[in-house]
Amino acid sequence: MFDHCLYFNTAALSRRLEREWTAAFSPFGLTAPQGFMLRAVIDQPGILQGRLAAELSIAKSTATRALDALKEKGFIERRKTDDDGREVSVFPTASATQIKAPLNASAGQAAERIRKILGKQEFSDAVQNIRSIRNALE
Repeated sequence: MFDHCLYFNTAALSRRLEREWTAAFSPFGLTAPQGFMLRAVIDQPGILQGRLAAELSIAKSTATRALDALKEKGFIERRKTDDDGREVSVFPTASATQIKAPLNASAGQAAERIRKILGKQEFSDAVQNIRSIRNALE
């Protein structure tokens, strides 16, 4: 019925991918969005909260809730910036940096499972096409 509907097919794909990455990040006590956010913070210590939200293509309020959860789990800390007291920089804790390699490996394994199913080129093309569509709609 909805075979030609972009929304339906991308939403269904999103739900399926959510399950894959939820399984990948669950050993660390993280949801898929939290896992991706933590990986970004680990790779960019001191990233501004607004910049992090923009990089992840999420609303600032959504980023705040995810960061609250990561803080509660002991993975991040927030610091006010010197330039603007309203701006907040986000830093990984020692606990977060300790799980960097296994967290990235787990995410990589999830991607590799899907890459094997689709084939390397189709996987790459799909990511590129989806990114292109997303950018065009922004």
